Amino acid sequence: MTLSTTPAAPTRRRLHRAWFVAAVAFVAILGAAGFRATPGVLITPLREEFGWSTGTISLAVSINLVLYGLTAPFAAALMDRFGMRRVVAIALLLIAVGSGLTVLMTASWQLLLLWGVFVGLGTGSMALVFAATVVDRWFVRHRGLVTGILTAAGATGQLIFLPVLAHLAQGPGWRVASLAVAGSALAVVPFVWWLLRDHPEDVGTTALGAEPGAVRTEPSKTNAALRAVTVLAQAARTRPFWLLAGGFAICGMSTNGLVGTHFIPAAHDHGMAEPVAASLLAVIGIFDIVGTVASGWLSDRVDPKVLLGVYYGLRGLSLMVLPSLFAATTEPSMLIFIIFYGLDWVATVPPTVALCRRIYGADGAVVFGWVFGSHQIGAAIAAVGAGLTRDHLGAYDLAWYGAGALCLLAAGMSLAIRQPNEKSAKQTAAMV
Repeated sequence: MTLSTTPAAPTRRRLHRAWFVAAVAFVAILGAAGFRATPGVLITPLREEFGWSTGTISLAVSINLVLYGLTAPFAAALMDRFGMRRVVAIALLLIAVGSGLTVLMTASWQLLLLWGVFVGLGTGSMALVFAATVVDRWFVRHRGLVTGILTAAGATGQLIFLPVLAHLAQGPGWRVASLAVAGSALAVVPFVWWLLRDHPEDVGTTALGAEPGAVRTEPSKTNAALRAVTVLAQAARTRPFWLLAGGFAICGMSTNGLVGTHFIPAAHDHGMAEPVAASLLAVIGIFDIVGTVASGWLSDRVDPKVLLGVYYGLRGLSLMVLPSLFAATTEPSMLIFIIFYGLDWVATVPPTVALCRRIYGADGAVVFGWVFGSHQIGAAIAAVGAGLTRDHLGAYDLAWYGAGALCLLAAGMSLAIRQPNEKSAKQTAAMV
């Protein structure tokens, strides 16, 4: 009797559910990025229609940026307490309401309320802290890479929305642009509600790369606001927190606050059409995707503080060159700046998240929320400061040079950060 054996069919490896959650998070962050892209596009139309000064409009941007940042640590704690899905869905609805109602405003205080407060709270509730929370819960492997990809979602939103919003603002008008943003935010809500899950265990799996049978860390039962403040109080006693927060505040000044808000009106001052300037910012978005994903990959392999030092140093030097590059047309030198600056735009985020995780462990996401809050406070200061500089001096040059010098300071601060393993190594060396 002859026995024949048939080789078993190879089993198909299914894509881990973590990648689907990351994809939904990417789309949600991308949807929120629409309104993040609008300040630079709408400054000139609002100034021309209502007669508001650049400083007044910049104040609304400043309020938005401050709330965008200060909401983040509380949002991280709320996600621990009530789940990512609920917090993100409500945040997107708030963005849609705030941006949609701007079409009815007739006074500057309404701009401060809608554009500043409503949208600031909404975007802050699902900013980079959302990305950090997704990565912490769903990934053990590839954390740096996924952080880079999710961070790049904001740049991708800028890439998609900026040229479109600029053409809408110059054609049908800024109100149509605002409604387009509201509609985009609303369109993402169903995807978040139906597809996003708070923990791997909710769908019977574990985080990507986790050991079999790994036990989930139970969500904190502490009041979300109390936990956020408690974590801040503990982190504020450590030197790395202040170095991270100070460097990230300068990061916010030199990106969202200055370039993101004032590049388009600054280029317009030199005769460049606003849609062209908006397209240049969109190109920054293209290269930011490459730079941020690459930075995430590097953060898994290179000392994060070294990466931060290099990023801030190169950014500072490039900003000092920028005032000489503005012209009515897009010159090759400006394109070189745009490509270079794009690669460095938010490349600082993955190494900053990695440092928060290494130094503060389970509280890393909440600590990053506070560090991100400093980023937005810095952005707010730069947004209103650059607007006042333009109003009083008639040009932005001083703002560019000042931001460049501060970036060089941030490079030194980053290199001065000490991590737990470095402290142990120093103590061992001292004992030998």
